[in-house]
Amino acid sequence: MEIFRGGSGDARREERGEENRMNWRGTTSPTAAFFDLDGTLTALPSLERRFLGELRKRGAIPARNYFLWLARALWLAPRGIAMIRHGNKMYLRGLCASGRGARKGGQPPRQGSGQAKMAVPRLFPEGVDQVAWHARKGHSIVLVSGTLAPLAQEMALALVVRLAVRGIATSVAVCATHLEEKDGRWTGQIIGDAMFGEAKGRAVRRLAKEKSFDLARCYAYGDGLSDRWMLEAVGRACVVNPSAEMQELARRKDWPTVRWHDPKMLTERSASELGASGHGERAWEKAG
Repeated sequence: MEIFRGGSGDARREERGEENRMNWRGTTSPTAAFFDLDGTLTALPSLERRFLGELRKRGAIPARNYFLWLARALWLAPRGIAMIRHGNKMYLRGLCASGRGARKGGQPPRQGSGQAKMAVPRLFPEGVDQVAWHARKGHSIVLVSGTLAPLAQEMALALVVRLAVRGIATSVAVCATHLEEKDGRWTGQIIGDAMFGEAKGRAVRRLAKEKSFDLARCYAYGDGLSDRWMLEAVGRACVVNPSAEMQELARRKDWPTVRWHDPKMLTERSASELGASGHGERAWEKAG
């Protein structure tokens, strides 16, 4: 697991752990803020769906992988649609785990065999404001996402850079879905949990135990029903851009809800109204 640190206007990757484990240096705060990515800090479609689109556009996915994906989907079917969606990565089998992958003998990868380069999606400005609010308070920042770990790591790096530009030096940890690698290529198998649903709640509780976080004082932000276990694990949950189902759950749980917006979708008038509404700290005026 990689940790991303920023300072003096720059950002860097610092260290790597095993599977879905994390290791901070010098983290002493008992409070953490856990953020989902897709639909919470970034607009939909999801990071993985964007990545898949880039791979398909480049013709990087072998035809055989679609049949492997279908076979795995049938095997996972008794565990539900969500498991098929989040736990089936066979479409990535044989693809380079990094753009620097090479074939045997040191040859460069064949055209279409490397990892696609995906433009980093925009972060919701209000989401960045909220992360900045937590960072200024000395809270640990953790991205907990069902997306592929390399995609989540790119978003963590982008977030650290955005904060560094504001003069905020902080680190952002990532807890995401890790894929098995063999000879520099993905096998399509997941290491540990596919990070969705109950796995998010388990990850948050495990991290709290490892890092001595006081869950009653911790925050979590998510947008969908898949995030409810993460939200239920902390004392201060907040629902972002909720669907009707999630809005009802938030009402029953007495969780505050907020709307964060993609700047590309804002009109001049709505942007002006948002600027006057004072997001950031306001998300927690209700929660205390």
